[in-house]
Amino acid sequence: MVKDTASRLKVVKSSLSQRTDGSPGSGDVESAPRAAEKDSNPGMSRILIVDDHELVRLGLRALIESHSEWVVCGEAVSGRDAVRKAGELKPDVVIMDITMPDLNGLEATRQIQKVAPRTEVVVFSIHHSEQLVQAALEAGARTYVSKTAAGLELTKAITAISRRQPLSGEQIKTAGPEDFCNESAPGERGRAPRSVLTAREREVLQLLALGKSNKEIAQALKLSPKTVEAHRANMLCKLNLHSTATLIRYAIRNGIVPS
Repeated sequence: MVKDTASRLKVVKSSLSQRTDGSPGSGDVESAPRAAEKDSNPGMSRILIVDDHELVRLGLRALIESHSEWVVCGEAVSGRDAVRKAGELKPDVVIMDITMPDLNGLEATRQIQKVAPRTEVVVFSIHHSEQLVQAALEAGARTYVSKTAAGLELTKAITAISRRQPLSGEQIKTAGPEDFCNESAPGERGRAPRSVLTAREREVLQLLALGKSNKEIAQALKLSPKTVEAHRANMLCKLNLHSTATLIRYAIRNGIVPS
């Protein structure tokens, strides 16, 4: 998929000069022709792209804008940015990466369900495990597409969602060339699924895995250090783990943070 989308980058070079600035978050500025077309055709599907890699965002934009019935209404580079823009823009579809700074895509998907309940989320990730597919669906995503799948698979998913058509079982979880695999370590199999963690615990886990101290996490989430430590202890208990190091390995294996 990355190779497919990279080949489309030349198509969007001319549109880049129409943005107000070159910052990663400036993707919610549309070209005048596309904006005018959207206004004259309210039936167009408005799509928010969420990924922290510019190359992927550009490729996705090129793919989307090659379809006359779709328009990119914005771009986001982190989970919190995605939640904010989804609440402001109320897109029809969000294409959501999982592993991002600030807030991972699964938690962002949960929060988008609250701020924009009519918005459908397509999780678009390089990770392939069945556990992640299940976690994405539990978070509220409509479907899961691997970045190693052909661009046609993502197109099919967006088309079905835009037209309010039901998705088949294969469309709900579209793998790449490799089969989905269980990425858990042998010692972690059979443990409680990630869905047993609360939203706050998942936020704490992501920051722990990014190397933040209890004090730094407390400041970021506006909690006390004792509350952060309590969340850490609860996660160890729920997941049957025994140290912060094993929590971090768990977060990496489950795509909560990059390896």
